Amino acid sequence: QVQLVESGGGLVQAGGSLRLSCVASGSFFSINTMGWHRQAPGKQRELVATIASGGSTNYGDSVKGRFTISRDNAKNTMYLQMNSLKPEDTAVYYCNAGGINSSGRGYYNWGRGTRVTVSS
Repeated sequence: QVQLVESGGGLVQAGGSLRLSCVASGSFFSINTMGWHRQAPGKQRELVATIASGGSTNYGDSVKGRFTISRDNAKNTMYLQMNSLKPEDTAVYYCNAGGINSSGRGYYNWGRGTRVTVSS
């Protein structure tokens, strides 16, 4: 099994910054694409950003220029630096990752989420 654990959420004022982390653990052969999604109350889960194992990135339109996704493959850890936060960024942020587990099977797992609240 591959487990993903997010951390770094909290309460911040508009214009502030937060840095989220996601650590992958368990038995796996590889971690390919990792990503962040978020879900605000009453809304569907939406893409925030993804990052491939080679470092190429993709961002949702609402966060481009404000958020930066990165990863440390040696630590099996992904980060999301969030700057210039807005109240509409308030949501539960979920980490996800896909790859090959130690049994040679593909996986695509999610973490339990970390809550981000941005006050106006």
